[in-house]
Amino acid sequence: MVIRYALYGLAVSTLAIAQADTAAAQTGNAAPASTTPQDATDAGEEIVVTGTRTAGRSRLDTASPVDVLSNAALSRQGTTELGASLATIAPSIDFPRPSAVDGTDAIRPATLRGLSPDQTLVLINGVRAHTSALLNINGSVGRGAAAVDLNTVPTVALDTIEVLRDGASAQYGSDAIAGVINLRLRQARSGGAASVTYGFYDTNVDTARGDRHVSGEHTLTASAWQGFGFGSDGYVTISGEYLDRRPTNRADYDPRVTPTQITGRFGDPKTRQYTGWINAGSSITDDLQLYGWLGYQERNSESAAFPRLASAAGAVSGIYPNGFLPLIHTTSRDLNSAIGIRGNLGDWNVDANISYGRNRIAFETRNSANYAYGNNSPTEFKDGAMVYDQLVAGVDVSRKFDLFQSLNVAFGIEGRREGFKITPGELASYGYPEGADPSKVGAPGAQGFGGFSPLNAIEKHRENGSAYVDLEAQVTNKLLVGLAGRVEDYSDFGWTGNGKLSVRYDFTPWFALRGTASTGFRAPALQQQYFTSVASVVVNGTPILTGTYPSTAPVATALGGRALDPEKSTNLSFGTVIRAGGFDLTVDAYRIHIRNQLGLSENIQASFSPQVAALLAPYNVSAARFFINGIASTTKGIDVVAHYRLRAAAAGTFDFTVAGNVNDTDVTKVPTSISALNPQPTLFARSRIITLEDGTPGTKVTGTIDWSLDNFGATGRVTYYGNVNQPGTTAAADVFTGRRAIADLELRYQPKKGVQLAIGGSNLFDTYPRKYPAALNSTGVLGFPFYSPFGFNGRYLYARAGISW
Repeated sequence: MVIRYALYGLAVSTLAIAQADTAAAQTGNAAPASTTPQDATDAGEEIVVTGTRTAGRSRLDTASPVDVLSNAALSRQGTTELGASLATIAPSIDFPRPSAVDGTDAIRPATLRGLSPDQTLVLINGVRAHTSALLNINGSVGRGAAAVDLNTVPTVALDTIEVLRDGASAQYGSDAIAGVINLRLRQARSGGAASVTYGFYDTNVDTARGDRHVSGEHTLTASAWQGFGFGSDGYVTISGEYLDRRPTNRADYDPRVTPTQITGRFGDPKTRQYTGWINAGSSITDDLQLYGWLGYQERNSESAAFPRLASAAGAVSGIYPNGFLPLIHTTSRDLNSAIGIRGNLGDWNVDANISYGRNRIAFETRNSANYAYGNNSPTEFKDGAMVYDQLVAGVDVSRKFDLFQSLNVAFGIEGRREGFKITPGELASYGYPEGADPSKVGAPGAQGFGGFSPLNAIEKHRENGSAYVDLEAQVTNKLLVGLAGRVEDYSDFGWTGNGKLSVRYDFTPWFALRGTASTGFRAPALQQQYFTSVASVVVNGTPILTGTYPSTAPVATALGGRALDPEKSTNLSFGTVIRAGGFDLTVDAYRIHIRNQLGLSENIQASFSPQVAALLAPYNVSAARFFINGIASTTKGIDVVAHYRLRAAAAGTFDFTVAGNVNDTDVTKVPTSISALNPQPTLFARSRIITLEDGTPGTKVTGTIDWSLDNFGATGRVTYYGNVNQPGTTAAADVFTGRRAIADLELRYQPKKGVQLAIGGSNLFDTYPRKYPAALNSTGVLGFPFYSPFGFNGRYLYARAGISW
């Protein structure tokens, strides 16, 4: 505890924060004049700041594998969502598009190397980003995770993204078990651009019970950025984006109604989103620079729950004589901010900054009813809100010594304070009318998404302090050795220490071997420790009213819960780098063993035993769940990235890239119950295990050709996805996506300045995952498996028009 508060106090008092790579990210005093999508660096020559604290090291010179993804690569496709565009070009990243899973419809998590979304650390300009307030508690990929919402940062605000595909907890702290995603903001003193992208679906939807043609469901995105310069090197870069997305619907026909028709809504939510970012900096003395950024987003989304037919809505038949479809509305307000100072103090480079982030998600249920109110029920309900905020402060110091060929020494401290809060909704959203006799009225709570009650209201905080040392020595002109260590002390579970060893040997200028060995950890999120709610959860296609409780709550401990501990990991990687002329190839194998892993337990139903039914009866739920430690898993895989650039004077420049990931996860241990109940309920069973093992593609390969000649260009891409299993509670209830290849194409006229035009298509051949079997789909809602790594919306056509100056 002494360590924690000493480090936290020192960090805050010096107004400094974590990640020394921020200093390397913008080395020197001068900001670039501008960055445009046409500015391209030869592959392999990109200077990286993630995974190394030595300034000037390129992507192909590192000891750990790092992908550098340009703004141009992210922008040259149909989607304007950062998470989706990132997954399209980075084969180790998966970004499924779940539906009918409440808030996760609107705030989707991404995965790296098939691991949990919260096992990847996200940085903004090298500074730890805050997670979303949302906890993914329903049956989607990433179930149980509270992850960073990548879509709060628009592509227009970014210069590049660096993806470190290696364990990095010793370098950056908690969450970096799978790796690190570093979002580097655009930094410009002049120039600017604006664009409008309009797209729509034109697709044949072939579900198990029928087929139909859909044309429409448009998306409109307008974005712009402008760089301003002042003084000798001052810069202010302003970026903004507006998104209007209509909902999609790929539900099947409902067999319960005559004549058969579509009663559900299964697809992307309706979304309206406003985002603005400012990134600025300026020298204040010859040796010091002041910098900072501010980002804000408001996202309004509306998804659908399962339909309530007239036969099930008898209590409110006067309001909905033909049944109703509850709509879940979320309003997410997200703030990112940081301010810092960096420069030289003698021979040392020092970076001191402080950042604050906050996410608030408010829920409303619309077009719904509370059966306990009967025909006097409201139809719209304010369900309450969740809030997460994070304050991080620290200082980073580095210096290069003339020892060996060179020795870079970096060290620093970090203090972090986190908060999580749940505020209750209005009475009608969760409870009975005042004075009502529960035995004489219907079930309480808004249908589709019940509100948070005062019993769910919490407000919790925690602090942690950390210190690290990071050494990187060029021992000879061929041998590079890195050594990092970090200690962290948390107010809620104590301290942990981690280390990393990195080695690289360049046998020749064109051939090198590299490898790393490290330990890692992830602290349980506040959301995982304290979240509580009651919601309808779909189990084998049927919604069941389920309570989620803290692991130390009385009902959870009676079922086998206990206080949570951090996850621990051991990471090993070994790879090679080959380059010759315009060709480069990296191959990296890895093994990630995670022990004491966290997971959300089974939905323990009242039907399991009379004892469980008696435990759940006071809570008015049919099932309960909570977080547990004790899962062990081993993930093995290989990442391959091959790139060749061909310049032909008459035909233009061709960039060929083939990138693939082969990934396999085995769950080797599951938690056992300590419950006094007899029989003891199973805490972690088949569907949870298979989700971890087969819920993301075991194989993903992307082949891309990018061509440019003068002001014209084109990008063609084919992405192959291996089979994914969306498991049920039994093998008979499993749903597979099948092996699929998705083709994309974009044609463009894009001079560096002036009018720019592009047309394209995503999923040109209108490819879908396998149909959701009719036998498992009694309501007709689920048209396709929502574990599908490429979604299930079909062919998307788009046009983009803009101007650059």
